[in-house]
Amino acid sequence: MLNTVLFDMGGTLEDIWYNEETIADVMKKLQETLRANGLEPGCSDQEFRERVLAGVKEYKRWSEGNMLEAKPEEIWPDYYLRSFNFDREKLLPINEELANLWEVTYYHRELRPGVKEMLDGLKARGYRIGVISNNASLYNVFNVLEQYGIRDYMEDVTVSSVTGYRKPHPELFRISMRQMRCKPENCVYMGDTVSRDIIGAKRAGFGKAVQIYSFLTAQKDVGIPIAEAEKPDVVIQNFEEFLEWLDRENPAMALKS
Repeated sequence: MLNTVLFDMGGTLEDIWYNEETIADVMKKLQETLRANGLEPGCSDQEFRERVLAGVKEYKRWSEGNMLEAKPEEIWPDYYLRSFNFDREKLLPINEELANLWEVTYYHRELRPGVKEMLDGLKARGYRIGVISNNASLYNVFNVLEQYGIRDYMEDVTVSSVTGYRKPHPELFRISMRQMRCKPENCVYMGDTVSRDIIGAKRAGFGKAVQIYSFLTAQKDVGIPIAEAEKPDVVIQNFEEFLEWLDRENPAMALKS
């Protein structure tokens, strides 16, 4: 029987998007933070942007290709800021600050409508709840859950930067299972991408996998071959629809009228 619901964070519990304005903003704040800590990029704003984005692209090639996540103290000197040859000892105290800055500035984030009502509905039905998220900051997901006022709903929060694995690696899902002491066949996972969320949950043996579309869905899933067994069990438009679907799938835990 299904008794646990786990969620992706960015694109699922929260709306997430970026544009030219958010990219310009993060580049400005990165330079300000570096200079405040005695680290001078020594180049134009445009060159700084190009070099950082080239480093980001290289890191994504490594991390997504290997389904692994490095720690901020490795990501920033070895990838994002590698071409600047900054003193690693000077970067060390601010790597997590830079990582969190990137997550909340490069991306615009806000809680999706209906999340709290949906979480209340799951609690009322007796479901256990948690989060499994790809994030290159150690603390960002925890901080954002607190800011949204939904941290206390979560029995467990499993993050790629802490574990070293990133979705769709099934080990990230298995770590969450071990921490929650539950069986994958009893779990539902909801995410916005097939390539990371649905495939990862299916390969980890989850009972059901649910997709909700986001700004990131199309770009992350483009060109990804999907086996029939790795398609979502259902695609939902909102959280009210999710609860209705869950009640049909799992009537034993549906609220009695």
